[in-house]
Amino acid sequence: MDVYEGLDRVTVAEAARRLGVKEQAIRKRIARGTLQHDKAQDGRVYVYVDAESEDEVQGIDTRNDTYRDALVDSLQDQNRFLREELARKDAILMNMTDTMRQLTAAPDDSREEAPESPEPRSGSPSPPEDADEPETATERPWWRFWR
Repeated sequence: MDVYEGLDRVTVAEAARRLGVKEQAIRKRIARGTLQHDKAQDGRVYVYVDAESEDEVQGIDTRNDTYRDALVDSLQDQNRFLREELARKDAILMNMTDTMRQLTAAPDDSREEAPESPEPRSGSPSPPEDADEPETATERPWWRFWR
């Protein structure tokens, strides 16, 4: 009994077309040894493809389909959970934002009771009136401390 009985001997390009994959995928399967093939004397590689059931050559197995379906279901459940979690956290964040707006919009009574400063402070220090007196650490700017 011939090992290749019931199989069509085709080129790599034809096998790729029949199986709906790229030629590189066929060459990888040949390299892995998952696809029956032989090399002719002229150097061409021929692949043996089942004329009736091309699914076996592609490696499709009902066990893999079941596993894949279970994996897809699991990933969909995880995706659903994460979407719900994001919606919950968005709701919490919106609630916190509204609370912060209400707190900052409330009138601040402590500001009205505080006395106003007699004169506004300028950003630059004023020069000392008496240059002969030494400056204390609190009167001079920080960058003059090392001078």
